[in-house]
Amino acid sequence: MTSLIDKTAKEINKLLLNKEISAKEIVDACYKQIEIVEPKIQALNSSTTNLAYKQAEELDAKIKKGEKLSPIAGVPIVVKDVICIKSYPATCGSKILENFIAPYEATSTNKLWEAGAICIGKSNMDEFAMGSSTENSAFKKTKNPWNLNTVPGGSSGGSAAAVASREVPVSLGTDTGGSVRQPASFCGVVGLKPTYGRVSRFGLIAFASSLDQIGPFARNVYDATLVLQYISGYDSKDSTSLNVEVPNYINKITTTSLKGKKIGLIKELMESGIDSEIKKSIESSVKIFKDLGAEVVEISLPNVKYSVPVYYIIATAEASSNLARYDGVKYGYRTAGAKELLPMYTKTRQEGFGPEVKRRIMLGTYALSSGYYDAYYKKAQQVRKLVAQDFLNSFEKVDLLISPTCPTTAFKFGSKTEDPLSMYISDIATIPANLAGLPAISVPCGFDSKKLPIGLQIIAPSLSEELLLGAAYGFESACKLDITCRSF
Repeated sequence: MTSLIDKTAKEINKLLLNKEISAKEIVDACYKQIEIVEPKIQALNSSTTNLAYKQAEELDAKIKKGEKLSPIAGVPIVVKDVICIKSYPATCGSKILENFIAPYEATSTNKLWEAGAICIGKSNMDEFAMGSSTENSAFKKTKNPWNLNTVPGGSSGGSAAAVASREVPVSLGTDTGGSVRQPASFCGVVGLKPTYGRVSRFGLIAFASSLDQIGPFARNVYDATLVLQYISGYDSKDSTSLNVEVPNYINKITTTSLKGKKIGLIKELMESGIDSEIKKSIESSVKIFKDLGAEVVEISLPNVKYSVPVYYIIATAEASSNLARYDGVKYGYRTAGAKELLPMYTKTRQEGFGPEVKRRIMLGTYALSSGYYDAYYKKAQQVRKLVAQDFLNSFEKVDLLISPTCPTTAFKFGSKTEDPLSMYISDIATIPANLAGLPAISVPCGFDSKKLPIGLQIIAPSLSEELLLGAAYGFESACKLDITCRSF
């Protein structure tokens, strides 16, 4: 059964529907692989074993009865530990929620389970999704399967590493400033951030509400598309959910042609700070797009250079508000021995939150405070609008935009923990799409001299996932890159 771990989601589903394997055998294969690689990779915070075997049993019973199953039935999935699965832990990688059990199910995961997908476990992450390396988890440091001395990226590092190490073929992460695309780039997998509002945020524990978005990881574009198909759609439980029709992504990605399409290479994201090997890989990717019939031109987004400071004002301000609920009263960790309310609040947060979360809460509270609100938060929102307008202007000239996903490949553990600004800059290419609420994807496009993966980012206009996924699928097919990780 170990050969099952190398199968894609599409292949696993086909084997199940053809009755060549059972759902139980799929689950067995995943947990066997987890038993082998998890001591090295540390991608998971918990396993949902009882749920997985219950779902597998129900699937096998349906197959026995001859019931029709969906294209995602039997596909094993790992879920980032910031997304609620009813009756299972939702720790957010934080001590303050270490013993919190979710009392309800997220809309995105509920849709997957109803379609027959199988939940294997919850993945490790930076605490409250704050980080770019998964070094900020309160529990463990997930390793990059390509090189165990390097980080898997963050904050969804566990979800990316679980796919790269073949624990599962697909997983769910969340992307606030690049937290799906950046770890996808570092781990050599596909990572997709949908249009803001395309996927319900109900059941996603908030970091920055105007930026957070759930998105899939996979080892190929088709499998990422498959997951998106089932998690997309309007949800009345989420006030930011978009009430628009969901196209049939699966049927359309293979028929999208790039002939006659115009693609813009973002000038500002190919300049200083980008590693020379990454530049070279992106230039090779440009040639592939041209061979596919697209015209590639350089395009300028003049306000993109302000994206990082704008993001870290808006995101920290929203985090300051969202994390105020963790005070030791209603749920989560509570300090021992405090006899009065105010000391209990203070000590609970001091002991329950990690240093990066405290840093961001303090920054956000400062930006929102009287006398500074206009100078920081209001100004950041104004510049955010300028960044979004840059994208609107560019899409009047081109159909898609491309750039490196990250300025570097995966870096070594500890190399940026003492310099938060250096860590923040690693999201410089991914943050702009979040500020504008646009769909974006990272697709493997090469390797550096250390044999670490490099990611290409493609950005599309709002609600243009069809075009985005079609372009990514076409590029992937033409690139023919072997991204099977065999180094662990």
